[in-house]
Amino acid sequence: MSLKNEDIILSFDLDFTLLINKEGILKSFKYALKKHDLPEIEEKILVKTIGVPLNQTFSELVPDIEPSILTSAFREYYGSEGIYQVKLIPGVREKLNELKNESYTLGVITSKKQEMAIKLLKYLKLDDLFDYIFGENNDIKSKLDPKLKELLFDMYPLHQFVIIGDHPKDMKLSEMLNCPFIGVLTGTTEAEQLRRNEKRKHIILNSVAEITLEKIHSLF
Repeated sequence: MSLKNEDIILSFDLDFTLLINKEGILKSFKYALKKHDLPEIEEKILVKTIGVPLNQTFSELVPDIEPSILTSAFREYYGSEGIYQVKLIPGVREKLNELKNESYTLGVITSKKQEMAIKLLKYLKLDDLFDYIFGENNDIKSKLDPKLKELLFDMYPLHQFVIIGDHPKDMKLSEMLNCPFIGVLTGTTEAEQLRRNEKRKHIILNSVAEITLEKIHSLF
């Protein structure tokens, strides 16, 4: 398939794909647990949950408490302090500018609350690079919500998507959209976990900084 750059939408995950928000997320977890007099959870366990919806994480780690209570406490800290304890992965800003200048459409799909994702990208002065920023909201409950698929295909009926992320859920999103996948190894997921579905065209890179025009077009 011969595609022009402007026919391709590159859709990025946030945490561990474009940025490292580990400090802010871990402190938010600790705040939520401490607020409700719960024992601390090992950091290595919490790190593996980054990218998973909060209610799901809390229901698995603290099953005896209504997860929305802990999620609310998490967001209380994250929205005021944790969101700013963040840094971009090396080379991300330069690569996003390069891709934008090459006429690709750029977007973000994250498990974060949509308002938080927008706030974070504005803080990092990246929001202007993206044509859409989607996260959890009143209509979209997760990045695998069928409503998201409908929305994207309504917005871009003539485009081809590429999903870029570090987590198996990003790979599953590419399956839902029936599109190629670029896995990056800047998170906690190993390469083999991002290669599990051989039916989708995919490539695995060390980071977003390694994306090239040739690699993108090799997926079509």
